[in-house]
Amino acid sequence: MPEEEPHSIRIHLDRLLAARGMTLTELSAQVGITVVNLSVLKNGRAKAVRFSTLSRLCEVLECQPGDLISHDPAGPAHPTGPAGPA
Repeated sequence: MPEEEPHSIRIHLDRLLAARGMTLTELSAQVGITVVNLSVLKNGRAKAVRFSTLSRLCEVLECQPGDLISHDPAGPAHPTGPAGPA
């Protein structure tokens, strides 16, 4: 199995959920995406995000894509570690 390619994209789903007092389960129900798939995204293990998914997340979280995703040129995200600072 090939090793995951490192990247410097950070997902700030934890931060947005905390700011809105929302759980991953609540977000899952409102967006129509499984908790498992949202967890993969939240933990920085997603390899891609569909624009339709990004649109639904932004609608439910009342945010812009830049609030949810950022680029950190300081270094690659650890494939199994946190998706960025909280």
